[in-house]
This record gives sequence, structure tokens and C-alpha cells, in this order.
Amino acid sequence: MAADPPAPTAGEPRGVEVALHLLGGFRLTSGGTPVVVPRGLQRVIALIGLRPGATRAHLAGLLWPDATEERALSSLRTALWRLRQDPYCPLTTTSDTVRLDPTVRVDVDELVATAALVRDGQVPEDATRALTAARHDLLPGWYDDWVLTNRERLRQLRLHMLEQVAGQHLAAGRHGEALEAALEAMAAEPLRETPHRLVVRIHLAEGNAFEAVHAFYVYRDLLLRELRLEPSPAMTALLDETLEPIRRASRTASAGGSPQAPRPPRQPATRPTHQAR
Repeated sequence: MAADPPAPTAGEPRGVEVALHLLGGFRLTSGGTPVVVPRGLQRVIALIGLRPGATRAHLAGLLWPDATEERALSSLRTALWRLRQDPYCPLTTTSDTVRLDPTVRVDVDELVATAALVRDGQVPEDATRALTAARHDLLPGWYDDWVLTNRERLRQLRLHMLEQVAGQHLAAGRHGEALEAALEAMAAEPLRETPHRLVVRIHLAEGNAFEAVHAFYVYRDLLLRELRLEPSPAMTALLDETLEPIRRASRTASAGGSPQAPRPPRQPATRPTHQAR
């Protein structure tokens, strides 16, 4: 088995890019080379990356919630001392606060910045990168309370960003890009109606009535199976015009006839014939 790459040391030349990846799992790189970080220090680095400028007492309380304040602060001091011995992840500390050095690139910060651009009506230049980042949850497999809270916050941020990107592409007539973003949102939360509604709208905008109806019934079946619910009136209204001829034909068939079918001609009345006795 190949050995782990050596961890960067304090003697490395300055200017090497340090990147902290928290989406999809913890990963720290220096100059593109992965850095091996013990699990205990991973938790410290990850929390500092998510709570920039947090006080030492706040960080200690989140990292060691079952310990006394004095014991938690002592554990934090030890962890920070270990990080400073080999600063592969440089920190900026004061008497009361701790944050990552501004040179450290954090993928969560990039996701938040991209979502802000989208919210302001801008499609980011690197849309593919934004979609890729939006595929991953925060630190999967970690179950600390502070991780769970931030994971749900970022999940909602990602979903709204993907839906807004899809809507912007749809409005601009870029149906392929719109569909890609809507499908990413759908994969992230299959039972959420908004991305399914976007998919139906995109197919209708392209003139693909069959695809739109198919997408509607796939979602309807999923919702009935999982939650025993029907799609919302807003979802159903998207297909009213498309489905009305089908519904009308169905109502006619259940009534036992077709209004378009010609009526049989009336036969002339005839006198009854009397049989001879």
C-alpha cells in the first residue's frame, strides 16, 4: 500500500495555496498536495472554517460540549498549540478569537459566495463548478450538533441556488443548462416539488409535451408512494392546457359515447301490418 504523502512543514516557501474542503468530506491540501490531519484536529479546523472569528469559549463549547468550560478551553489550547507546531493550516489568533488565515481557501465560502451572486440575479461565470460543489453535503458521516445544523443550512442554500440557476437559464432560453440545474436539485431532494415543477416547465418551453407529462406522473407516483400526497395545485396547473384534451376524452369514454360520433339516421315510421286470421 502506498504511503501517505508527507505533510507540508513550516519550512515550505510562502505563497503556497492552502485549500480546505468540507463539502463531500474533510480534505486539506497545500499546493494541491493532500495533507494528513488527525481526526481530532480535523474537527477543530473544520469548525474554525465554518465559524470564522468565533470566540475561544464558543469553539470550545461546541467541540467538547460534555466537558466543563475550563476543561474544554484547556483542550482547545492544546489543539491550537499542536496546529501551530506544524502550520499546514495557518491560523490567525487573538487573545479571544480564532480564525483561518485569509490565504486559506474554503469551499464552503465559495459556495456561499456563488449562492449570493445567483440570488442577486447573476449566473456565475464558472457555472459548472457551482453545480459540482452543490452535489455534496457538508462533512458526510459527521454527527456533531454543529455539523448537523450547518449541513442543513447549506443544503437549503444549495437547493435554492440550483433552482434559481435553473430559473434564470429557463428565462434566457438556455433549456439544456436549465434542465441540468433542475435535475441536480431533484437528485439532492427527490421529494421536493420545486425542481420537478421546473423540469415540467422546461419541457413545455421546448415543446416536449410528452416529456412534460411523463415528468409530472413520475413525480406524482413518487409522492403517492412515499407520502400518500398529490402534487400541489400549482404543479397540476402547469399541465392543465396539455392534459385537458386527455381528460375530456376520458370523461366522454366513461359516459359511454363520443360527442363527435354521428348519430344513426332515424328510420321512417311504418304502419303495423295485420296478419290474416
